[in-house]
Amino acid sequence: MNKDNLHIKVSLTSNPYEIVIGKRSLECIGDELCKIGFKDGLKVLVVSNKEVSDHYSDCIIKGLIKSKFNPKLLILKAGEDQKNQSSIDLIHDAAYEARLERGSLMIALGGGVIGDMTGFAAATWLRGIHVVQIPTTLLAMVDASIGGKTGINHSKGKNLIGAFHQPKLVLIDPQTLFTLPAREFRAGMAEIIKYGVISDLELFELLEKQENISDFSRINEKLLIEVIKRSAKSKAEIVVKDEKESGIRAFLNYGHTFGHVIENLCGYGKWLHGEAVAMGMVAVGQLAVQRGLWEESDAKRQNQLIDKAGLPTKWPKLEQENVLRSLQGDKKVKNGKVSFVMPLTIGDVRLFNDISNKEIYECLQKLS
Repeated sequence: MNKDNLHIKVSLTSNPYEIVIGKRSLECIGDELCKIGFKDGLKVLVVSNKEVSDHYSDCIIKGLIKSKFNPKLLILKAGEDQKNQSSIDLIHDAAYEARLERGSLMIALGGGVIGDMTGFAAATWLRGIHVVQIPTTLLAMVDASIGGKTGINHSKGKNLIGAFHQPKLVLIDPQTLFTLPAREFRAGMAEIIKYGVISDLELFELLEKQENISDFSRINEKLLIEVIKRSAKSKAEIVVKDEKESGIRAFLNYGHTFGHVIENLCGYGKWLHGEAVAMGMVAVGQLAVQRGLWEESDAKRQNQLIDKAGLPTKWPKLEQENVLRSLQGDKKVKNGKVSFVMPLTIGDVRLFNDISNKEIYECLQKLS
């Protein structure tokens, strides 16, 4: 067991767990599972995709066998367009073939898509079995793997089908980012910038000071671990205060409302989730400026940082009526009104659910 691993507690009342961050921590998977009470003979279904499995599944399987667990590996196709009921059926079929029981475990080895699907499959198999998240993308490390949100997409909108199902453990090895495509790394930076805007001015300013935040090879290891730690800790603190998103957890949706529209209307997979969120932050920042909530200088700082991360800042060509229709289908709509998380200063946001169609149209015109 690596004594240098960082441990962040997610101190939920009924389902507490830890986020473990450390180099070569994947090799410790068996030890970490034993530490939280799993016993010899445990049946484990590891779910991954080929791109990730080729690099890391052998290490995970060997670690599980070393601790006398009984693992099986399922390889799914990669991509946001695979986040659907058909993939869940494949996981459930594999769970049946592996004879998973209520005390058994699923492990999600991959990015946010694998994490969301495996978590949802675990939540719905035998009315809920254990799941462990091992994120291998930056976005999943700082966001998707933490907090228990699981689900799949519907043809009419993103993440409309899902459940809250907390993991037993989140295991993060920053070295997996060496095999992450550059575009995926930049997409993860969008979520890190998000944490800076919603709650962590120091993180935002730390990123502003860096010469380069778009290229993994030019970011030193100490800085990388620090931003992962700060982001994961921010997510954990919010989840503990509001597990089921009845209050401040909605702040984590900053940039996501417009971002989901882009993903839905442009087609899942054409824009990476982080790219869409980045553009969503630009859009909602403009909405906040229109309302007089946010200074134009702060919006400019945000957009410059997004651009520095190599992320898009130009709104795609979309019909305004289609945008509005997609917004109305968002799962955060209440009483027919779309909710937006909007910034007041860098490091402080609030939720507004009284945004008129006129304001949205004006915003889209200024973005075009």
